[in-house]
Amino acid sequence: MGRQEAVGLGIGRLARFGALGLVCIAVAGCSSAVDTKSKYSRRVIEEGEPVPKGGGYYSVGRPYSINGRIYYPSENVTYRAEGIASWYGPDFHGRLTANGEIYDMHSISGAHTTLPIPSYARVTNLANDRSIIVRINDRGPYARNRIIDLSIGAARALDFYGDGLARVRVEYVGRAPIEGTDDAVLMATLRHGSPAPAPRAVMVASSKPFLPVLREAREVAAAERSAWGRRAWWPAPRCRRRRPRRRGQWRNSGIHPRRNRLLSLPEASPRPPPPPLRPCAPRPWA
Repeated sequence: MGRQEAVGLGIGRLARFGALGLVCIAVAGCSSAVDTKSKYSRRVIEEGEPVPKGGGYYSVGRPYSINGRIYYPSENVTYRAEGIASWYGPDFHGRLTANGEIYDMHSISGAHTTLPIPSYARVTNLANDRSIIVRINDRGPYARNRIIDLSIGAARALDFYGDGLARVRVEYVGRAPIEGTDDAVLMATLRHGSPAPAPRAVMVASSKPFLPVLREAREVAAAERSAWGRRAWWPAPRCRRRRPRRRGQWRNSGIHPRRNRLLSLPEASPRPPPPPLRPCAPRPWA
């Protein structure tokens, strides 16, 4: 009897310890879920509501480190890489992207670790030769074997939404405009068997400087033009100055300085005095 009671007590203790372990595992799982959710950006648009397009700001960014790997963002016009593409959707829908835009999982957009944001990139599915221009407006992915994260709309256009992953080629096209929507324009660049053409907006965006012209400089230039009646950088006109006479000047003496002989000059009245000189105008840089 004593041995049976001891065995029963041991089994009871093991059951209690097992239950306690299960509770700890559940609490740890809940805490890890909370920590993962806290890494997401703030949700500003709920699912089912219309997502505003554009906005945000242009950014290249500084070097940063994620999971022990350092990334160096830059605008490399010759960027071309091949790797694995994935897509991300409902968990990030309606949240702010890395440059302040609002992520729409149905748009034609993507996330890249080093390309400028916002910018355009050509993504080609190497399995079926589908190619499209996507708008890069977020950072990621940070898995070592992936080079780009695409929205659901872009994944459907490239026909790998059902597979989840695809081997693609990514090429940098140029900067994208900040304001407005470009989903219809980007969807029109979809090609099968040939590279997607660059949208017309990329040329306008890359030719215009992102730094605005200072308003003060324009106002100062306009004030100078109105004050002087001409462009401010034109030089002021030179005023007439009397040249000093040289020694032995022969103008009215009758002796030629080089030939050293007399000249027969007609009688003439004395020369009238020169006209008075007008005062020089003050110069803006004086």
